[in-house]
Amino acid sequence: MTHSDITEEGTKEKPDDIQAAQAGPASTDQVILATAGYDHTIKFWAAHSGVCTRTHQHPDSQVNCLEITPDGNMLAAGGYQHIRMYDLTSGNLNPIVNYDQGITKNVMAVGCQDDGKWMYTGGEDCSARIWDLKMRNLSCQRIFQANAPVNSVCLHPNQQELIVGDQAGVIHRWNLKNDQSEQLIPEPGTAIQHIDIDPVGQYMAVVNSKGKCYIWSLSTGEDNTQLLPKIQIPAHDKYALCCKFSPDSSLLATTSADQTCKIWRTSDFSLQEVNPVHELTCETQRWVWDCSFTADSAYIVTASSDGAARLWNTKSGALKREYLGHQKALTSVAFRDISHVK
Repeated sequence: MTHSDITEEGTKEKPDDIQAAQAGPASTDQVILATAGYDHTIKFWAAHSGVCTRTHQHPDSQVNCLEITPDGNMLAAGGYQHIRMYDLTSGNLNPIVNYDQGITKNVMAVGCQDDGKWMYTGGEDCSARIWDLKMRNLSCQRIFQANAPVNSVCLHPNQQELIVGDQAGVIHRWNLKNDQSEQLIPEPGTAIQHIDIDPVGQYMAVVNSKGKCYIWSLSTGEDNTQLLPKIQIPAHDKYALCCKFSPDSSLLATTSADQTCKIWRTSDFSLQEVNPVHELTCETQRWVWDCSFTADSAYIVTASSDGAARLWNTKSGALKREYLGHQKALTSVAFRDISHVK
């Protein structure tokens, strides 16, 4: 299941009175929170108040994925047959870079190298790509070709390995240093929906279209990372859509078509049976497509098909705030606390 398969049934019209000024820099505050989806807009929010502070139009297609660069200066948005880069330091609401050459289908994943020198993407054209960001333009440096549409791409904290997950159920480990790749197939024919590695490089999590979450322990080998199977968790009864580790590596969040985001303790991965710490849901929430932890791991923001983003307390599981203003399904959320930028 991909974003292009989403239905619009049940999305709600939201009031416009919380949509604030449409101009001004988005990165003047320490915290940047952005959401996007099927209403062809990208919205920025005052995280503490829930007020929309800036809206970018994205008329070409839905937005499938978002990423804020490590310095907080730019936002990358992946859509159908293109990538758009927005400048967050100015009042310019139009993309400063538009790239669509050679991209034939949906861009499903986007991320940045820690120093912000290059960006990586994955898409339904069965490829993962590396882009040069040093000159503030998009120049494709390298391409990895898979045999099926790519749903997820994850960069190892060592900055030298890209983990690519495709719809055929294959996990590709692409070593950027020697350009070699290896395959891992946890469940043949079952689509890999999302992949994440915790910030300290201890665990890798993978969720698939049957709602399962696979955990591997990671160890550093001579040429690449060694993966040791840890546990398989029946995380959700329906499609799992996303998995994210918290910045302090203590928590793992999984989201699903079952209308929940579940929080798991990484300390429990040594147990034979793992239970979620919290199951984050509410009456109006629908498919939860994406999530992002705050820098202190104390909160998590979710993006749902009902058009709402929500802020939850990871310690209590309480719903703290809703971000209302999108007119259709939300597929992407990006959070960056630039006070943590080195």
